[in-house]
Amino acid sequence: MSPAGTFAGLFFLILALYCGIDPFKQSAISGFPDFEAFPVDMPAWSQVPTERDAQNLLQKSEIKFLNQIQGPESMAFDPQGRGPYTGVSDGRVLFWNGQSWTDFAFTSPNRPLGLRFDKKTGDLYIADAYFGLLKVGPEGGLATPLATEAEGMPLRFANDLDIDDAGNIYFTDSSSKYQRRNFMQLVFSAEYGGRVLKYNLETKETTVLMRNLQFPNGVSLSKDGSFFVFCEGAIGRLRKYWLKGEKAGTSEVLAILPGFPDNVRTNENVPASNWGQAHAVVVKYSQEGKLLQILEDSQGKVVRAVSEVEEKDGKLWMGSVLMNFVAVYGLT
Repeated sequence: MSPAGTFAGLFFLILALYCGIDPFKQSAISGFPDFEAFPVDMPAWSQVPTERDAQNLLQKSEIKFLNQIQGPESMAFDPQGRGPYTGVSDGRVLFWNGQSWTDFAFTSPNRPLGLRFDKKTGDLYIADAYFGLLKVGPEGGLATPLATEAEGMPLRFANDLDIDDAGNIYFTDSSSKYQRRNFMQLVFSAEYGGRVLKYNLETKETTVLMRNLQFPNGVSLSKDGSFFVFCEGAIGRLRKYWLKGEKAGTSEVLAILPGFPDNVRTNENVPASNWGQAHAVVVKYSQEGKLLQILEDSQGKVVRAVSEVEEKDGKLWMGSVLMNFVAVYGLT
């Protein structure tokens, strides 16, 4: 072996030993001596959709509110159609009044993620990563907690929610071990500690509907309320949970996704899923799981990451937990 080859071999051996030993505790898991990685049952490549958006249609999006907001994870409009409202990284929920952003609600110093309005009362429900399930009235102000635990286990990472006409809130708790600040540890471990839960506004009881999930996050009810769809972020799929009919209480895979989803929202007809990787992708599915449309910015020129999509008046409002703006894409 040449001297150069010997040197290269020794270099990579030392590098491997350094990474394995981690003497300066610089790795993402160094603060977790009990860290354990779990197998991920990924689908076969033949099941993953191959459709792409060759036109990169998301590049036609308009960037709004640049540098005015940080980390607008979720978009919501109130029963009067005003907004959007969005939760940002410093614990506030902001309201766009048509001219400027104003403070609407506070969960400070924590992190509001999913937002949903009760169309009947105007109350805003918030999935806060650290405080759990919260509520604030139509006039805004300090959000008050509704649920912080279920079956004696605290909510570690409340992520998203939806509410039905009967006053049931369906929401996700992404992990039983890791909080949002330890997001990368959760991704690396693929821990089976996530749950999907139901909170009843009348009885104030929290029920666990599904457990042992790998990073459940976005959740959205169907228009008729017969089921809801939620994302399994670590596995890359959408799952349908039946609430009514002969399948009530059971779940099934709705769609295999070509990426790792974040939130999911239902428009007038079908659910739309979205996720952020190296570039932004928005995908539209039918209620039966058929892929109908895919929108991309494969080069990340305009929209680099998407956490959620909310359809309003012929436009897609796209939030991102990473970015400092909202992207708006016109459907017509």
